Parts: sequence; structure tokens; C-alpha cells
Amino acid sequence: MGYAEQRFNVNLSILFTELPLVERPAAAAAAGFTAVELWWPWVDSPTPERSELDALKKAIEDAGVQLTGLNFYAGQLPGPDRGALSIPGEESEKFRANVDVAADFAQSLGCKALNALYGNRVEDVDPAEQDALALQNLSLAAHAADRIGAILLIEALNRRESPLYPLVSAPAAVGIVDKVNEATGLGNARFLMDLYHLSMNGEALPSLIERYAARTGHVQIADNPGRGAPGTGTLPLEDLLDQLGKAGYEGWVGLEYKPGDRPSAEAFEWLPREARAAR
Repeated sequence: MGYAEQRFNVNLSILFTELPLVERPAAAAAAGFTAVELWWPWVDSPTPERSELDALKKAIEDAGVQLTGLNFYAGQLPGPDRGALSIPGEESEKFRANVDVAADFAQSLGCKALNALYGNRVEDVDPAEQDALALQNLSLAAHAADRIGAILLIEALNRRESPLYPLVSAPAAVGIVDKVNEATGLGNARFLMDLYHLSMNGEALPSLIERYAARTGHVQIADNPGRGAPGTGTLPLEDLLDQLGKAGYEGWVGLEYKPGDRPSAEAFEWLPREARAAR
């Protein structure tokens, strides 16, 4: 298969960040892409003003791109936070306040995938208490996703960059997927396979693909080392995506890498322009 047969979208929370938020969808379209994804853009607000939501929605629609993935509120990203839903108190309350806001925004743009970052371990809080809270909030998120015909994504990060995040392996994340599906009976929780994070954990990517491709709802890529564009590191990303395709994965591949010391528009030379538009 190779890159030409993939369906790529651009993560506008890590690429084109040199531009204001509402200018990024048009910039992605100008670079030849027809689909985008986003972390929750308002890091300090799970419930932004309607005018802010409407402005972003209009920017996406005017650019003619499709929103294919959206994170629920997860705190300060990029930054020290790694989610909110398992953190007792104010952060988990913010997550719950955000669930329907994010789902409704996704529905307004036809987005069918919502990502819920688990959250860091907190000092002096029993991990079992955090896990119980996480299951409650993930179940709430799964029901919100089901209401709009979407899937709920659960992601593993890497222990080097996120040492307090408990889901730092593919089996750990898939285990939570299973718990959520069992708790809700909806079956709409899926694994988000981020090849950069999994490689940073030292996991054998071909084996993970063979084992979990059928459980995967979304894929994200960046090269390693450096979290740059494909070709800047040593990961055989084209071969890995080819293996995913042969294993039956037909979903989106999110470009979630850093552009480096250059404008984001110049960070796509590895991908022919004719391969950027989703087919």
C-alpha cells in the first residue's frame, strides 16, 4: 500500500501552531489536505463561549476540510497535563462539564472520533480511586460519543515524556478499552495507536499491529527520535502503515509531529501532494 493509499489528516494542535487557531484549517487546506484533527483547543476552558466555538466551526467549514478527530478537555496540552478524567476534584469536574460540549461540537462538523486522555497519577491519591473515577468518566464519554454516532478513543502515551501517566503500553490502553466496553455495553471504545509513543516505550510495533489492528479506531504518527516528520528519524513508518492496511485497518492516520525549525507548510515534503487529499 504505502503512503499513497493512506487517509491522512493534520493535527492542528501541533502543526500550524505558528498561526492563530482559526487560520489553521485554511493553512492545512492550502497544503493540500482535506481532513484535520484537534486536541481540545481551549486549554483553560472546558466550556468556551459559543462565539469561540462558532468561529472555529466556521473556519473549518470555510476551509472545506473535514474534522475527523477531537480530544475531550485534557488540561494544558502541550504541557505538563496528560488528561483530566482520572484526577479527583476540579479537573475531573471540568472533564464532565466538557463531555457534551465536545460531543456537540464534533457532531456539528460530522466528526466521528473523540479522544479521552486518561490523566496523570496524583500524589496522595490511591491509584484505585483514580481508576474507579476514570471508568465512571470514560463511561460518560462513551455514552456521549454513542449519542452522536462516534467512537471513543483511548491512548497510550510514553513513560519517558509522561512518567505519571499510567497507560504507557498498548496492553494497558487496550485493557481500559475492554473495561469501558464491558461497563457500558456499547462497544464503541477503541484503541488509539500512536506509533511514536509506542516506539518510545520500546514496544515491538509489528507485533502490536498484528495483535491490535482490529481493535484500533485511529492511528497517529511521528518519527522517532525527535517526534518530527517521517524521514527525520529511524521508524519505518511507511512499512508499518502498509502492515496496518494489510491487517485491515482502513481508518485515518493523524499527522501528529513537530515541524521543526521551519513553517509547518514546509514539513510535508515526504508526502506527495496528490496523496494528501483523502480519497
